[in-house]
Amino acid sequence: MEGTLEPSASAPDDAPGPPGVPADLLAAGGVRCAVEGAVATVTLARPERRNAQTPETWQALAAIGRALPGTVRVVVLRGEGPSFSAGLDLSRLTPEFIGTLARQDDAALDATLESYQEAFTWWRRPDLVSIASVAGHAVGAGFQLALACDLRVVADDVRFAMRETSLGLVPDLGGTKPLVDCVGYARALEICATGRWIDAKEAQQLGLATLVVPPAELAAATQDLVAAVLAAPRDAVVELKALLQGAGGRSYDEQRSAERAAQIRRLRDLAGLGE
Repeated sequence: MEGTLEPSASAPDDAPGPPGVPADLLAAGGVRCAVEGAVATVTLARPERRNAQTPETWQALAAIGRALPGTVRVVVLRGEGPSFSAGLDLSRLTPEFIGTLARQDDAALDATLESYQEAFTWWRRPDLVSIASVAGHAVGAGFQLALACDLRVVADDVRFAMRETSLGLVPDLGGTKPLVDCVGYARALEICATGRWIDAKEAQQLGLATLVVPPAELAAATQDLVAAVLAAPRDAVVELKALLQGAGGRSYDEQRSAERAAQIRRLRDLAGLGE
């Protein structure tokens, strides 16, 4: 049983990355990825820019998601330095950049934006549990990247904000759905429309933070959560995640039916009768 293993709770920075992801692609995006056994650690590594993101960052993150080996069960996402991510690198949001995007026809522009979103979508795959380890600022794209993960361990100095509307834009990197799921429509509207700051205490009250700890304890608390997730058999966690992810779109009776179907698969697998 996989639950009897005692793997490392996080991959060291010098562990090998996922095969097939060019080092120059990761370097251009300011991203590192280390894989050790069942754990992959993805690090936003532009601390001099508070880990501000660029389209190259999103290309690198998307490539990591496509290349992760099937042995990985947990992915930890962290930021190097005091801040998780200050959001989009505003030095890239020039009138020329906006004009280049806007002049594309609808299909091409939709495809471009979808390619950016890929960096934010794979974290919720049923075969993975993703944990964001968040300190300092998580703004705009940084907030959305934290929201992309299943769980969020945050330092008590954290400050979340969704600032896209102040730039005349909307959050478009997959963050609106998990935000509404966490806090409800009215609160999500207020958070996005005002762009105000959310501190750690409020984040925990709203369900945005799974756990709040002092900054000095963030790495250890993240490792503890990784180890706890890895203690359960992988197939059970995969079934559980899919069951919970679909719950919001099902009626009570439909969810009970989904529970039964999932349990039938687990029972048969445990009895050696699975396909």
